[in-house]
This record gives sequence, C-alpha cells and structure tokens, in this order.
Amino acid sequence: MVWSWVAMASRWGPLVGLAPRCLWLLGAVLLMDASARPANHSSTRERAANREENEILPPDHLNGVKLEMDGHLNRGFHQEVFLGKDLGGFDEDVEPRRSRRKLMVIFSKVDVNTDRKISAKEMQRWIMEKTAEHFQEAMEESKTHFRAVDPDGDGHVSWDEYKVKFLASKGHSEKEVADAIRLNEELKVDEETQEVLENLKDRWYQADSPPADLLLTEEEFLSFLHPEHSRGMLRFMVKEIVRDLDQDGDKQLSLPEFVSLPVGTVENQQGQDIDDNWVKDRKKEFEELIDSNHDGIVTAEELESYMDPMNEYNALNEAKQMIAVADENQNHHLEPEEVLKYSEFFTGSKLVDYARSVHEEF
Repeated sequence: MVWSWVAMASRWGPLVGLAPRCLWLLGAVLLMDASARPANHSSTRERAANREENEILPPDHLNGVKLEMDGHLNRGFHQEVFLGKDLGGFDEDVEPRRSRRKLMVIFSKVDVNTDRKISAKEMQRWIMEKTAEHFQEAMEESKTHFRAVDPDGDGHVSWDEYKVKFLASKGHSEKEVADAIRLNEELKVDEETQEVLENLKDRWYQADSPPADLLLTEEEFLSFLHPEHSRGMLRFMVKEIVRDLDQDGDKQLSLPEFVSLPVGTVENQQGQDIDDNWVKDRKKEFEELIDSNHDGIVTAEELESYMDPMNEYNALNEAKQMIAVADENQNHHLEPEEVLKYSEFFTGSKLVDYARSVHEEF
C-alpha cells in the first residue's frame, strides 16, 4: 500500500573547499541500500516532477530528513547528506569514469586534513554542510511557491487564497472557486478532497504563529511546506507519525509498532522479500539510532531528536554508520578505494568495473 502524504492527509493535516595540498589529492581530482517498499521507489527526477505538479502541497519527501512525511524511512538519506546539490549528478547513464572522478573530488573535500582517510568527525562536518544546502534549496523553492499563491503580492497568504490554488490544482475552475468563497457559498468537492482540505487547514493553523489569523507570512509558509525548518512544525509532524503508528494509544512507539507493515497482502515471494527487508531495516534503525536510551520504547522526544536534520549528535552517529558500511579494513575511516567500491551506497549509482576503476583513478 502506497503511503503518500496526500493519502495520509485523511489522518493529519558552510564549508569552504580546500585547495590541493599534496600530490595524492591532485591525482584524486584528476582522476547498499536495501530494497525499498514500492512507496519509496521514486527517483530524484520523479520526485522533482511530482513537486512541480503539486508545488503548493507540502511534499511527502524532505531532503536530509530521516523519515518521510508518512513515516517511511527516507531511502535516499545517505546519498542526500553525502552529495548535497550534486544529488542528481550520478545517474546510471553518466559516463562511469567521469562519475568516479567526480566522486573522488567529493572525497577530497570531505578529507579536510588530506590524509587520504575520512574520519567520523570529517564526515559529520560534511553531513551538516550538505544538510544546510538542502535547507537553502527548500527556502528558495518555498519563495517561488509563496509567490504563486500570493496573487495580490501583499506578503501574506490567506487560507482562502491557498484553498483556491489547491482546488484549481485538482481541476476545479479557479474563478468559480474564488467566487464561491467570496459569496460564502458551499463548495462542491468530493469527500476525499474535502478530507485533505480539512487536514491541510489543521496544518495551516500549526504553521500560523501567534496571534493566529490564518494569514501566513513567507516564513510561516516555509514552515507549512517544510516542517524541518520549524521546531514547532517538526514536533507536529512527529506527533502525527506517532499517532499513525501507535496501536495501543500510549503516545509512544514500541518496536513491533514501528516495524509493523502497511495494510496489504503479500502476493508473491518478491513481495515477501521486500516486506522482510522493510522489517529488517526499520528494526535496525529503531534499535541503533532512534531508541537513544535503549529501553525498547521510542518517545516523541526521541523521535523528534532523530528527525531533527540539524542535530549534530545525530550527524555524528550517521557519519559513523556510513563509514561502517564501507570500512572493509576496519580502521574506522573511509579510504578512496572503499568509497569507490561502495559507490552505490554513497551516490545511488554503481560505478561499474571496480577493479579497473581503482587502477585508473590511482
């Protein structure tokens, strides 16, 4: 079952690059993720296209945040916090040698002390920088979308203005909707759209800083679209995820609740394998990263800390986890050969012919 944000809406609304300082770096410049459930198979291009199509809707996917809006694990997280703005630069159709060189350029930027090894601290610093890039990108997108729903350009968007644009995106006549709202007439919309509207309005209220007036400024509109930019909205998102997964009503999550599968049936072995991976990945995330005191229970506070993209402690934990994936010689550092070999984990693309690539690049 696909848990897109809209489907869920029935329930809830700086690093500076370092110049080369030794021959190896000059040479470098010249020079796995588990299967996801179908709901998260969208590529970067598909996500971008969906965003353009529904630009005024809060996106389901937030770059650099550990969970999707609907509670799925963000399958592209490690690539997002390693590549930043280069996220779309490693497509499978790009010439492999050029991609390997580009990857080594990134390696040289992460490796601040130029010792040909990436430490956890270096990776942590890099993760924070790339997360800040995603924040900046979200802010720029939000400004564009704000102008789209602020037709009179007064610097505020009313709920009615937003509702007109939202219903127009659903195929309704913008003029007819605007006239109906102006005349206080009942809008004829289907039940599902009405539910989405009601929950979007709840989210609108949450983003509306006191005194509440149902008018969002550009900053408040950013919080509406991207809750990771606002502590209050991040807390609201966590609350809704907990409410959706919490089966016994205690407002916290047990391991069985967190790993429970979406509603649906397994039709074949491939589906069973995907579901098995779903449970395995969520169990690991719960036990190793989210449940910080390892008591078997995740509170809203623990989940909020885990999802906070600017939490430096979490960034260090993520750095250690990312290093461990490719650290074949167990020295707690990443070396160029290891990053190349595990390129699919870091870039989303498998840079083919690893044995030859190491020889070519070094």
